[in-house]
Amino acid sequence: MTTERIDFQAINYEALPELPRLLRQWLPDGRLVHGEWVARNPTRTDKSPGSFLINTHSGKWADFATGDRGGDIVSLLAYLEGVSQVEAAVMLSWMLGGCHD
Repeated sequence: MTTERIDFQAINYEALPELPRLLRQWLPDGRLVHGEWVARNPTRTDKSPGSFLINTHSGKWADFATGDRGGDIVSLLAYLEGVSQVEAAVMLSWMLGGCHD
């Protein structure tokens, strides 16, 4: 898969229905509260859930303690894994069971 051929929109679209399952894997200490996954942020020392939220309907996410935020699932995975958006898109595509050309 080349960078020019990654369809970020399609990957995010396909990931959205799987987001609750993905969040249980990525952020297992979180919980669903009124359509948002509330968890501790694993990228920093975060003692309790509350400031790191992911909207399970849109994929938008934010850490209100640090100001970090993103607009989709690819950006969330990139943030959590410390990789580029391209790398995260490839990872997510494989997690969803395929390769997007």
